[in-house]
Amino acid sequence: MDQFLGSGTTLIEAKLLGRNAIGVDINSEAVKLSNTNLNFTCQERSKIFTKQGNATNLSFIKDESIDLICTHPPYADIIRYSKDIQGDISHLKYDEFLKKLEQVAREAYRVLKKQRICTYMIGDIRKKGYVLPLGMNSMQKFVDAGFKLKEIIIKEQHNCRSSDYWEGRERKFLMLAHEYILVLEKLN
Repeated sequence: MDQFLGSGTTLIEAKLLGRNAIGVDINSEAVKLSNTNLNFTCQERSKIFTKQGNATNLSFIKDESIDLICTHPPYADIIRYSKDIQGDISHLKYDEFLKKLEQVAREAYRVLKKQRICTYMIGDIRKKGYVLPLGMNSMQKFVDAGFKLKEIIIKEQHNCRSSDYWEGRERKFLMLAHEYILVLEKLN
């Protein structure tokens, strides 16, 4: 399951591997784009579903019915993924975002089977010259929901949207050049 479907990358990979998958996104345009990107045939057989919905409320998914969660939530309000969709957490400031992420983590925990993995990628952000540790603070929300932290993988980040803008300009801060891939397990 991917709770933040976006363009459908996770579901595309699932389809190529012949795995069943469901992707959820609050933005109907993201669901349409994903469906377009998933419109290909391959030798592997799988059932792929997309649904417009909210990652904070997955009531249409049964308790402990998902084998793996692989997702990539927004980084608070750094990039807004819609104009005015109610419930879109990409519009929330840092603290409000983390509060909503608590609900996302609880829903992930509820739908995931025992002894299974929830993994997501997220990075830290910078506001007014100071780093906000979104990676670690978001991870804590998932741990507080009941997950056990299994691994923290540091992914070196290249070709960011803002890299060209800052190239050669004088700045009094370092560029954030990594993201975290957090791997969590539901033990009971």
